[in-house]
Amino acid sequence: MANKGLGKGLGALFPTAEVNEADVVNEVPLAELRPNPYQPRKHFDPEALEELVSSIKEHGIVQPLVVRKSIRGFEIVAGERRFRAAKEANFSYVPVVVKDFTDEQMMEIALIENLQREDLNSIEIAQAYKKLMDHFSITQEDLAARVGKSRPHVTNYLRLLQLPPEVQENVSRGTFSMGHARALRGIKDQEILLKLAKKVEKEGASVRQLEEWVQQINQVQQKKKKPKAKEESNPAYKRYEDMLQEAFSTPVRIRQGRRKGRIEIEYFSQRELERLIEMLQNDRILD
Repeated sequence: MANKGLGKGLGALFPTAEVNEADVVNEVPLAELRPNPYQPRKHFDPEALEELVSSIKEHGIVQPLVVRKSIRGFEIVAGERRFRAAKEANFSYVPVVVKDFTDEQMMEIALIENLQREDLNSIEIAQAYKKLMDHFSITQEDLAARVGKSRPHVTNYLRLLQLPPEVQENVSRGTFSMGHARALRGIKDQEILLKLAKKVEKEGASVRQLEEWVQQINQVQQKKKKPKAKEESNPAYKRYEDMLQEAFSTPVRIRQGRRKGRIEIEYFSQRELERLIEMLQNDRILD
């Protein structure tokens, strides 16, 4: 179920995003083209781009770009790498097929196309997910269905955006893997987290080594805290958390103190907050 959507291919999800024999191909000035404003990919591999430049210099642009008409010129729907390579090769014109797409379709196509090619790093994926949710006021469940992924997959990526910018940049550059990022999320103290991140970068530590360091740090931090009530370690709380997470379809944490506790419910967009409020009202919890 997790990869059902993406497994079909971009053409199956958006048939009009691909060029077919019935489409009319036009030559348009390169200067009239603009990148997709919803393009999630920020980093383009220079070596791979140079190979494409060499290829189009020798063979030309075999596959036309798919574009949509804008107020001034055209916006690229699919084919930004070809567009960049054409600029590097000093082309004046490129072949395009003009089609109609909404803003929502532009965002989805750009995201799914890059996900299928695995061109995006983890932070770019997380930022693209958040942008889709915020722009169109959709929930994690809606987004997961759109991109053919599970809701926990979407949640795990969105949580990366809670990391400090310095750590996010390391993930973007490829210095840290998704595993490194997820392990670092286990450190609550931001100062300690940043120091540990620098240690990982300096020593080139593996994910397993980092996980061991995180465990050691948390054990030390736990010993410094005052003993908590026995109820906190009660396995019933974990069961209650699972029940609430299943009911609300979002992460839930129960924090139990000596005499009182609190329930924390996560949400990642205004639309999702409204969904949770509506559920609580329907259950008369707020009455």
